[in-house]
Amino acid sequence: MRVVIAECQVDYVGRLTAHLPMAKRLLLIKSDGSVSVHADDRAYKPLNWMSPPCRLAEVQVPDGTDAQAYWVVTNKGGEELRITIAAIEHDSQHELGIDPGLVKDGVEAHLQELLAEHIETLGAGHTLIRREYMTAIGPVDILCRDADGQTVAVEIKRRGEIDGVEQLTRYLELLNRDATIAPVSGVFAAQQIKPQARTLAEDRGIRCVVLDYDELRGTESAEFRLF
Repeated sequence: MRVVIAECQVDYVGRLTAHLPMAKRLLLIKSDGSVSVHADDRAYKPLNWMSPPCRLAEVQVPDGTDAQAYWVVTNKGGEELRITIAAIEHDSQHELGIDPGLVKDGVEAHLQELLAEHIETLGAGHTLIRREYMTAIGPVDILCRDADGQTVAVEIKRRGEIDGVEQLTRYLELLNRDATIAPVSGVFAAQQIKPQARTLAEDRGIRCVVLDYDELRGTESAEFRLF
């Protein structure tokens, strides 16, 4: 990533035009080709930007200006971000490497742990058999029994989509071949379930449960309490 702090003017020319008058700004040029222009008054949204694929060219400064540099960023549609630089205060390049991604509070591992601890969230009388029940094609998040003693396989997602339903379907097909635990029904549990995923799950006889992470986290155990 290239980080530049410069006194600059920015003009966007394309389907519409936009103009940022001369001022001190932060310019970020990322390895994916994107270029963004930032002020010091907001956490995330740039003043203007050009998303990849695009290319940055440092071209000759137009006649009649005393600018130090002139950048033209062009995207595949021919739109341009023209940056006129009067003075550069900082210019550095940094290798950030591969980003591991954002780790959010309430991801699937946390949801699995909380749901196992409060398994009756799935319904009165449910009891836990085990977490991470291993099969030949991977671990089932939770295996439990319902109030009637029937085995239930639970697939947990932070965001429930069709891929998660397909994954649970494969587990159920395999588990139901095991006479020691069959019949096995399925529960697709997530903080948010997309309508298409819900439709597919219900069509396959899989129950959908929306999990409230804050409620699960705030559930208090009644064990070892006097009142």
